Amino acid sequence: MLSKTLYISGQAVTSILIADSFATRLRGMLFRRPLPPALLIKPTNAVHGIGMTQRLDVAFLDDRGTVLKTALLSPFGFTACRGATSAIEAPCGSFAKWDLAVGTVASIR
Repeated sequence: MLSKTLYISGQAVTSILIADSFATRLRGMLFRRPLPPALLIKPTNAVHGIGMTQRLDVAFLDDRGTVLKTALLSPFGFTACRGATSAIEAPCGSFAKWDLAVGTVASIR
């Protein structure tokens, strides 16, 4: 799985894994110990917490990287966002540390 750097509003915040195949999107954060700092799932407009034991921060992005919606995903939960083309998942509390909120722009390089 490819690892890059996540930028929020132009500031580098953490490394991020890219899940862009059927298998890597299906696995997501499942069975990862410890959890990676962040995971980009693309393409997607919905994520689930089936099999997870921890809550996750989730941000849905449009095709320009603008955050359309943020959510707290509980184990076995589900969340979606109409118009999203990708989602960032991270351990609970990460978005507050990164100042990631609706309307901010995320980029991966």
